[in-house]
Amino acid sequence: MHIQNILIVGDYKASIKKDLSKLEQYHILIKKLAHITEDDLNWADAYVGFEPCEQFHPNKVKWVHTFNAGVNNYLEIEGWQTSQTLMTRTVTDFGVKMAEYCLSYILRDTQQHTAFNEQQKNKQWKAISPKPLKDITITLFGTGAIGQKMAEIFSVFGITVHGVSNSGMKKPFFHSVTNVTHSESKIADADYVISTLPLTKSSEYLFNYTLFEKMNNTVFINLGRGKVVDTESLITALNNKHVRHAILDVFESEPLSINSKLWERDDVTITPHISALTDIDDAIACFYETLQKIERGYQLDNKVDFSKGY
Repeated sequence: MHIQNILIVGDYKASIKKDLSKLEQYHILIKKLAHITEDDLNWADAYVGFEPCEQFHPNKVKWVHTFNAGVNNYLEIEGWQTSQTLMTRTVTDFGVKMAEYCLSYILRDTQQHTAFNEQQKNKQWKAISPKPLKDITITLFGTGAIGQKMAEIFSVFGITVHGVSNSGMKKPFFHSVTNVTHSESKIADADYVISTLPLTKSSEYLFNYTLFEKMNNTVFINLGRGKVVDTESLITALNNKHVRHAILDVFESEPLSINSKLWERDDVTITPHISALTDIDDAIACFYETLQKIERGYQLDNKVDFSKGY
């Protein structure tokens, strides 16, 4: 594939300035999303950015590179299956960031921070034994690059990590991997269930009450996509104590409505989709590396499989 004209969508002139010398052989156009025209798309061989513009269609360009790890905002547009367009996504240190996010809440839980804060308020002196990380079990939905990095980091602390994926294929750093159909025991035995799943036809509302009722006083953490969780089922699971606490970084609709029932619950922690923010310098570096691999005909480890949706 020969790429000559590259349309970079967003206000990234300052960010990409230091990389322009490496891109001298290409024609680069950087424009804000709202300013993209049909002429820009007709000119471009490649479309690079966080989201598609209003006029976007897969057949318009040869290559799309998204600065996101997830691609569902692009795949909502019809035409990918029949187009010849290549799509790649940003692969950076998302797994490290997500692991750190989870560990911050897991350690708060195992080290009894809430209990000790309450005791301090009441001037109580009562020893409560922290739970060692080596004695906890995590079941992680999603065993791709992000999930594997998270499992690797968790394993350093002696945590037992089980994986759940579509294939159930064994992956490094997981004690075991199973598919959803055979995951009941791994869900029931987990202290923490974590979802990093992308949004696909098979994952949409996967976490419904049938799945939640298999949990046993579990902490549930969602970092992937909001629509993999049926919110009403989660609330029922919280009320029935199948889920002890929910830590939610993503939601069915964002920003979360001020009318959502989740805001007022003491057993829910809400963060505004910050568990793995994209660093624009890392995203640009991934774009440039991918471009070089395309030009040289190398294998792409960040190529999107349209049949899978990620």
